[in-house]
Amino acid sequence: MPEIEEVLPKYLQIAGYLRDQIVRGDLPPGAEVPSERELAVTWKVARPTAGKALQSLRRQGLVESRQGSGTYVREPHAAPRARERFERAASLGTAYSDTESVEFPFVGIVDGPAHVTDALGLAAGSRVLQRQRLIRSEVSGLVELSTSWFAAELAEIAPKLLIGERVGFGTLGYLASAAGLRPAYARDQACARLASDEERAALNLANPAAVMVYWLIAYDSADAVIQFDESVYPPERWAFKQEYPISL
Repeated sequence: MPEIEEVLPKYLQIAGYLRDQIVRGDLPPGAEVPSERELAVTWKVARPTAGKALQSLRRQGLVESRQGSGTYVREPHAAPRARERFERAASLGTAYSDTESVEFPFVGIVDGPAHVTDALGLAAGSRVLQRQRLIRSEVSGLVELSTSWFAAELAEIAPKLLIGERVGFGTLGYLASAAGLRPAYARDQACARLASDEERAALNLANPAAVMVYWLIAYDSADAVIQFDESVYPPERWAFKQEYPISL
């Protein structure tokens, strides 16, 4: 009989929350992390638990302790996952941190590539809306080349998707307000492959260069596809780090 999975220990939940803030850029490199005492009060845990959370971040190389001063964020060399961007957009109105800038190399309606129409559940060759973004950190440089794909007819009821600028609360938040399309869950997958010519040019990569590719498909409560995202990350930029319980 399947059983409900146990949740992570409290200290890993705290560490995971802080890690998300670090990777998103809300706690940028050089920022001071809350102390053991502050974490204990905020999370209503004992100070040893708060201390273990900070130790977990130190083991991951995300923070460093300075004698007599405190704990500070290091350059994470990590890319925010889609989940982290969704959560930030929902809570703060933007998927990006103050240290990130976003360019829109291309926004428009095109003939859909086979893997895109397949992901969106459309007939082969259907027209699709392509929304391409190049995300850069003022601290660590290029972060990712990200493309969101939609059925072309969504442009009529959500016209801001065709404008090369941020829409506020992320594209899924905008679709919920403009078109009443509310995401219920997402499915993702990742692989490594060689970068295309376009990806190498956008990310300033050598030829050849390996990249991490992350696909995410967002569904509504009726299992209809709302959005297909394809993010490409340069080499040596970690992503998708997480902790989870193991039961033996």
